[in-house]
Amino acid sequence: EESSCKAILGAARWRDGDALRSAAKEGLLHDRDVVLNAVRLNAAVLLHAPKEFQRDREVVLEAVQKNGWALRYASEELLCDRDVVLKAVQQHGKALGYAAEELQADREVVLAAVSQDGAALRHAPEQLRCDREVVLTAVRQDGWLLRFAAAELRSDRVVVLEAIRHCNEEDGVPWQYVAHGLRGDRGVVFEAVRQNGRVLQRVPDEFRGDHHVVLEAVRQNGLALQYAHQELRKDREVVLAAVRKCGQALQFVSAELQQDREVVLEAVRGHGQALEYASPELQSDRTVVLEAVQQDGEALRYAASEIQCDRAVVFKAVRQC
Repeated sequence: EESSCKAILGAARWRDGDALRSAAKEGLLHDRDVVLNAVRLNAAVLLHAPKEFQRDREVVLEAVQKNGWALRYASEELLCDRDVVLKAVQQHGKALGYAAEELQADREVVLAAVSQDGAALRHAPEQLRCDREVVLTAVRQDGWLLRFAAAELRSDRVVVLEAIRHCNEEDGVPWQYVAHGLRGDRGVVFEAVRQNGRVLQRVPDEFRGDHHVVLEAVRQNGLALQYAHQELRKDREVVLAAVRKCGQALQFVSAELQQDREVVLEAVRGHGQALEYASPELQSDRTVVLEAVQQDGEALRYAASEIQCDRAVVFKAVRQC
């Protein structure tokens, strides 16, 4: 019996599911103290434990405090136990999805869950998705959780601004979940493009011609310049900000500014192959081409033919390839 106990605890410690299943089949998980100690090491032991222990409040409490996900293995009766569920969601917010319906509607339980993991908001009932504090707690962890908020809170300026501010650059902002009434709010638009310049593509047309909005967008993502009105693609301040952020933005610049030496130099310093979009005159400019090939030797293909025969330029380009 002692060796069996050690084997079970060892399997729990090393998360050896096969060994635990085997122990369960052999009836070795019958000792309450062994099961208690095992769930303290690995909450998943509760899955393999006899039903009597899945109904045992102390055993389940130990399991969910180790890992809230273990709530899924608890008996129906304990899924209705407020203290058990509260302990589970405090450890793992999304365990709320396994709680009884009445506890999914318990404000304190839901607040505890979204405080631990904002994504638990998806398991909250409609009346709590209308709760400003609950939703703010969630979107301050991940702005995309705005999609689970009730419609009335997607129209709440404070909630929407908090959601936009709490999005990472890679995921963008949840613009499609912002109420239409707020999509015309300049402050909301400004915050959105500050977080992700590409949102400029989706905002009302008037803002694509707004100098301050577009400037903020291209400072965040130079390629957002492609969504700006034509007159702003001729604006030197906007264009310089765009190509400094991303040299490839030179392709969206007006023909006039593609002839501007400073603009083109800024672009090729960041992305040598932006030389492709420079005017023919600047593709023949030795200094501009040298800057481009120093950043990327492949940029030589876009230089004027006479520059492609320049030994020093070619040597520098080859060294960068």
